[in-house]
Order: sequence, then C-alpha cells, then structure tokens
Amino acid sequence: MIETNGKTLLEALENAKNTLETEKIIYTKNKIEDNNYSIKAISFNQLVEEIENYLGEVIERLGLLVNFESNIRNEVINITMYSNNNPILIGKNGQTLKALETLVKNKVKLEWGFSPKIILDVENYKERRIENLERLAIKVAKEVRATKVDAELENMNSFERRIIHNKLTNFKGVATQSVGEEPNRHVVIKSVEQE
Repeated sequence: MIETNGKTLLEALENAKNTLETEKIIYTKNKIEDNNYSIKAISFNQLVEEIENYLGEVIERLGLLVNFESNIRNEVINITMYSNNNPILIGKNGQTLKALETLVKNKVKLEWGFSPKIILDVENYKERRIENLERLAIKVAKEVRATKVDAELENMNSFERRIIHNKLTNFKGVATQSVGEEPNRHVVIKSVEQE
C-alpha cells in the first residue's frame, strides 16, 4: 500500500499507478487540504497478498495449515486453498467456505470501500459440487418427465439453486421453481406439458 498526492484526484491516481507500476489499482481518498489530494492505493496483486495473509491468520486460528493458489482474471480474484483438513475448511454444504468468502469481502469493503468479486475454493470443491448438482438435476428431471410427479430437492443456497435452474433451462418437459424462505429455500422440479 502506498500514499500519493496530487493537485487533482486524477493526478494523485496517475502518481499511484506510476509508483505501483500498474494500471489497475484500488484506492481510497485519504484527505484533501490546500487543494492537494491524498490517496491510499494498492495494486490488485498486493490486495491478493493481503487477502491471503488475512485468510492465513484466520485459518491458522482454526488449527489448520493452508496454502494458496491465486489468480486474477477480468478483475475477479480467484483463490484456491489447500489445507491439511479440507472438509473442515469447506464445512457442511460449503458453509464454512462461504463464511470465509463473506469475511474476506467485508474486510476489503471496510478497508478500501471497494467490493471486488472474490471467489474462494478449496481444492476445486466448487467445481466438483457444480458437476454433482448438474448430474442430480438431469437425473431428477428425467424422473419427473417420466413419472409426471414433481420433485423437491434439498435446501440449497442461491448459488446452488442457480446451477439447477441453469442446467434445466432448456430441458423439455420440466420447469424449475425456487420455493421456501432462507435458509430452507429449495428447488422444485415440476412436470410441464411439452409443446
């Protein structure tokens, strides 16, 4: 993190970009006095380092060891974690992982007033979860289409429900609907007449 000044905000931003040697920075206005802008700035790469350090401290308090693999694509920060006890880091239905993601997003928002898209994963858990949900969606949809009996799936978070809805968007003979109140919201796969 650096502090830079300029006669205008634009000049202070340019000074920060030159100092950090990057076009993509995150900044907060520090103060304006005597027609001089002062900002605090950080590069995306430095932000990733800060996030990893913060996560490392939190996870260490859980008694776990963790390594990180990170990348930034289209201003989306992807961090995959590898620990000595992945099931604890993931939690039931990914709840611990989701809580860590929320914690990190809130910390960045609090410190920088910026909400970047941050995706946390544990040894490709999310990828495997998506594949499993898509298989489940197809299997249940085929049963519903064959029996004409609607099926209710288990409670899911919004990310998981979206996977089911998206997978079955063009699946003939069924429709999907989310019902219930959080945290008991789930997808119902319904039989519909085919055109």
